[in-house]
Amino acid sequence: MRDYAALLIGTALFAFLSPGLLFQLPGKHRPVEFLNMKTSWVSMFLHTVIYGLLLVLFLIVLNIHIYA
Repeated sequence: MRDYAALLIGTALFAFLSPGLLFQLPGKHRPVEFLNMKTSWVSMFLHTVIYGLLLVLFLIVLNIHIYA
């Protein structure tokens, strides 16, 4: 059996946490901006940290497995 949890969770988090796609932390004019499709190096760094923390949470701490 194959475990697809890492692939699915990693892909979904990457898609949803792309800076500017759904939200951007920090924004250009406000702390949080939604759907602005612009980015900065600070927001890329912050979204990378959030991505890594959520990936560790789902895959290591919660030990989520998806078998197909």
